[in-house]
Amino acid sequence: MNITDAAHKTVKDYPGGAEALATRLITVNDKGEEKPMSGAVLRNKINPNNTTHKLGWEEASEIMDLTGDRRMLVALAAEHGYGLHRLEPPADAGCLTSTILATSASKGHFAEMLHKCLQDGLITDNEFSELQTAAIAVQSSLIVLMTRLRESKGQKDVL
Repeated sequence: MNITDAAHKTVKDYPGGAEALATRLITVNDKGEEKPMSGAVLRNKINPNNTTHKLGWEEASEIMDLTGDRRMLVALAAEHGYGLHRLEPPADAGCLTSTILATSASKGHFAEMLHKCLQDGLITDNEFSELQTAAIAVQSSLIVLMTRLRESKGQKDVL
């Protein structure tokens, strides 16, 4: 699915559609007054056949926040050859030591699974799928750890 179709489906699938979602998208006019976006404007912005109105980055991000629907983000990543996985920090991610230990544990779990899979000299499709899930968990835990380390240095940059 491309990002235009993802935006269209995200808005259409929202309960009440563009009309309901538009009332939650607040814009500021030239006078500094806040007002909700009209349903017609939102429909135009997500219409794949409309070339005059386009959804902006900030609007797309706000729509994803309001709807909880991340199809636009996933489609954008896929169009550029990337895959996304939601990062789930451990419940006690506030503690740097716990985050370090959780990262180490995920690496150990992957190594243990790989060792077990290689014992018979054959990695089945099911085993490969489990290894892939474990590898993603290692990558996610490392990203969370690096985020925590940056925060501990007072940096708020995104990795």
